[in-house]
Amino acid sequence: MVELIPLVMFAVICLVLLAGFPVAFSLAGTALIFAGIGIQTGTFELALLGTIPNRLYGDMTNMTLVAIPLFVFMGVLLEKSNLAQDLLSNMADIMGGFKGSLALSVIFVGTLIAASTGIVGATVIAMGLISLPIMLQRNYDQSLAAGTICATGTLGQIIPPSIALVILGDVLSASYQQSQLSIGNFSARTVSVGDLFMGAIVPGLMLVFAYASYVMIRAYTSEGVAPAQEVRQIDNKWRIIMSTLLPPFVLITSVLGSILAGIATPTEAAGVGALGGLILAISKSSLTKKNLTEAVETTTEITAMVFMILLGSSIFSLVFRGFGGDDLITSVFMDLPGGVFTAVLMVMIIIFLLGFILDFIQITLVVVPIVGPALLTLGVDPIWLGIMIAINLQTSFLTPPFGFALFYLRGVAPDSLPTEAIYRGVIPFILIQLVVLICLAIFPSLVTALPNAIYG
Repeated sequence: MVELIPLVMFAVICLVLLAGFPVAFSLAGTALIFAGIGIQTGTFELALLGTIPNRLYGDMTNMTLVAIPLFVFMGVLLEKSNLAQDLLSNMADIMGGFKGSLALSVIFVGTLIAASTGIVGATVIAMGLISLPIMLQRNYDQSLAAGTICATGTLGQIIPPSIALVILGDVLSASYQQSQLSIGNFSARTVSVGDLFMGAIVPGLMLVFAYASYVMIRAYTSEGVAPAQEVRQIDNKWRIIMSTLLPPFVLITSVLGSILAGIATPTEAAGVGALGGLILAISKSSLTKKNLTEAVETTTEITAMVFMILLGSSIFSLVFRGFGGDDLITSVFMDLPGGVFTAVLMVMIIIFLLGFILDFIQITLVVVPIVGPALLTLGVDPIWLGIMIAINLQTSFLTPPFGFALFYLRGVAPDSLPTEAIYRGVIPFILIQLVVLICLAIFPSLVTALPNAIYG
């Protein structure tokens, strides 16, 4: 019966979170209650609690996580500088007025915003406020418009530099080291955030290309869903490209490129990105004291939330392991029929379902430290696992009726757009993401080839 305590802990924390209690305090509180019961019954070592200060200090001095507030600040600043609105309007005019051109512009601009913010909610809300009224005004099919915006918004989950990948990379790095130590490998190569960024490039481009292909197929096979529009004449397209489209593209590629090339760490690149976002906002003369204050306040709120959950999850994972949770999960996975395949499939299904009720930060910091070491001990590639989890969560956030992206768009969409149209519009994009997931499962090299080629 004692061996099942870790499973009871996990079940209790799920119930507590469903009841609406704050995640960080729920994690720490539940863990300490179980630890207290374990100490009284002789099933938990009191000395383990003495390591909590060292674990928390290690979390707070982790330089990789310093990238989080810097990336968040960059994204919030770009969002409040009306850069996305200028990008969309100019992009549509430059591309021309063929069928589906506006939807393609939304996908391109949404991808840039997703890469700059790295936060699903921010991208969906920004694109919903900016592009949805324009698409509906130009007689786009309601479902196609809503589906395109929701799907493009979730790219913030996978397109580097993504906050999700920064957090996931740090958690998987710790899980990988733990798994290698458990099998006696004391000189294993570490897994970095840069590895995950590099591994996400091909899957991210696959999703963008698949979205664009679907939109164009719909535009030319279904009459009237994405009509061609007249666009204003632009005397100097290159001037618009250089002044409006190029700066954010250069900022994002320089941030990502410096990480992938090994020139800068994620934290250093995030600092450059934050400074670059500040310069862009100033150059557009849209940086006011109010905008800057709101950006700083939003960054502080998000960062405080992330780190509080991180500290709570550290305490929870310590107690979970103290009760033998890692060994229990590993033994369960090894006893499953089908071996590693079944274990990965089961974890993916659980994470997909949890995506309906928890956001990516909570899942990454609560679930991944529990199942990650067990899967990695079985020989699963950590980079491949990280990208599969990211796209899986991205799909979960799109799936009716509980997907977070749907709630975000519903919150900013006009009443004339029925909820049914939003649900109907995302279904093709969900199928696209499932196809991409299956492709990555069959051909893991789509994820691992680039990191292996660059980093060896």
